[in-house]
Amino acid sequence: MKKRTRKSRPTASKPIKLSIKNFAHLNNVDLTLGDLTVLVGPQGAGKSLALQWLKAAMDGRQLVDALKDAGHTVDRSEVLIDLIFGTGMARAWRGTTVVRLGTRRVSPKSLSRVGDNTERLFFVPAHRAMLISDGWASPFQKLSSETPVVARVFSQNLFDQFSGKDAGTLFPVEKRLKQEIRRKIDSAVFHGGEVGIHEDAQHARRLRLAHGNMHLPFMTWTAGQREFTPLLLGLYHLLPSTKLRKREGLDWVVIEEPEMGLHPQAVTAVMLLVLDLLWRGYRVVLSTHSPHIITMQWMMNQLKRHKARWQLVCEAFDVDHPQQMQKVAEAALQKDYRTHLLRFNSQGKVTSKDISELDPSSEDESISGWGGLTEYSSRFGDAVRKAVNEANS
Repeated sequence: MKKRTRKSRPTASKPIKLSIKNFAHLNNVDLTLGDLTVLVGPQGAGKSLALQWLKAAMDGRQLVDALKDAGHTVDRSEVLIDLIFGTGMARAWRGTTVVRLGTRRVSPKSLSRVGDNTERLFFVPAHRAMLISDGWASPFQKLSSETPVVARVFSQNLFDQFSGKDAGTLFPVEKRLKQEIRRKIDSAVFHGGEVGIHEDAQHARRLRLAHGNMHLPFMTWTAGQREFTPLLLGLYHLLPSTKLRKREGLDWVVIEEPEMGLHPQAVTAVMLLVLDLLWRGYRVVLSTHSPHIITMQWMMNQLKRHKARWQLVCEAFDVDHPQQMQKVAEAALQKDYRTHLLRFNSQGKVTSKDISELDPSSEDESISGWGGLTEYSSRFGDAVRKAVNEANS
């Protein structure tokens, strides 16, 4: 009799810890990273620095080799810190600085030995639209050392992906994204327009947004379209055109501020795409100032806690054809969701706090206020309540 095999179910990945002590104003930052990890905190708290260290701690050799290939000298620690984090950051590394990923300690001197020049973590930086000059991504060497190396690597990736392509449509493209995700992106961002590569009279390739007979150059697009397009095209790198779910060797994705320039409807489409990345086997880390994204984190934790049926995930994301997203929704309910707050202490230094429970009834305001993202909504509501009470008294 043929033995019946049990169908494997998606499970949460083993968490890994990134620890940063005394780098710049990051005094004591410990980040336990799950399948989907979100960093929140005020402007300037160092979320980008922490994420850049995560990249360096996984792909140090890739970054060092890219800098070498561009003609930079990387044999001095202070110079390497400037090149990785941007000009002026050399003094951020001090004698008391300690960076660890898991049990492995990372330093400027050891970065060239981290990894094997293949990429484990794909990094989508903030202000990605600024990397598109005159409708085309800039190669690594054309970006100055004032630009953090993660942004230079991302721009080079876009340049490499599309420089060899003939003119044609980049979105929507069948089978590149799940149909439901394509529909949501089109409805929220492009509204029937087609993003493509077009050649001008001098045979130079440029990104264009086509609406019927109109071909709009990049700088005439809406802010949301300009911010979203490099994010989408960058993520194409993670979506193999073959039947493989994910790109071999790549396990992590960082997206800084995915909400930039976007309406909540478009943010919802982005987060549905993030759930698709989780189903594919990637682990994703986001930084955000968006209550909408943290609300999704809270919801997924609650649905998982209550062993909810997968259809509720589809309902929450307003999926028109739930069966198309069933596997993604089922996988999402098995994943590990983490949220960390980076905040300034009384000395102006930054520490971290795990606020993953996101309990609105918690006595800890950093948890109940979701890292400060709901603070002003509460204050505004309190002001209205007091006004109504005073008017009726």
